[in-house]
Amino acid sequence: MNKIFITVIILYFFTSLVHANQYSKYYNLGIKYYNNNNLDIAKFNFEKDIVRNTKNLNSYLYLAKIFKKKNNRDEFEKNLKTVLLLDPKNEEALYFIIIKKYKDGDYNYAEEKFNIFKKSCVKLCKKKLELSELINKPKS
Repeated sequence: MNKIFITVIILYFFTSLVHANQYSKYYNLGIKYYNNNNLDIAKFNFEKDIVRNTKNLNSYLYLAKIFKKKNNRDEFEKNLKTVLLLDPKNEEALYFIIIKKYKDGDYNYAEEKFNIFKKSCVKLCKKKLELSELINKPKS
C-alpha cells in the first residue's frame, strides 16, 4: 500500500513539473517576441499562457505594455488592474496606472495608488520623485 501511494505521489509531482514547464513555454515565447517587437505574436503567446496559468501576473503586465504600445488605453488599463488585483503592490503596474489615471484626470485614484507605491516600493523607488512631482503638480 505504501509503495503504491509513494508511486502515485511521485508521478503526480513529475506530471506537475511537465505541465509547469509547458505553461511557461508560452510566457517565454511571449517575452522573446515582445523583445523582438513582434507584438501580435507576443500577445498571442501571453494570452495562451494566461489560459493555462490564470494567475501569471507577468503575462498580464506584458499584455498591458503591448496595449500601451498599440495605444489601446482601455485594454492597457484592464490588464494593469488585473495585475493589481493579483498583486496590489506590484510596482510596475502601480507606476503605469498612476500616470495613466493622472492623465485621465482621475487624480484621487492616482494619489491613492501613489500612496501604496511610495510605501511599498523596492525596485522602482527611483520613480518615486517623478511620481511625486506629477501628483503634486497643479491640476488643470
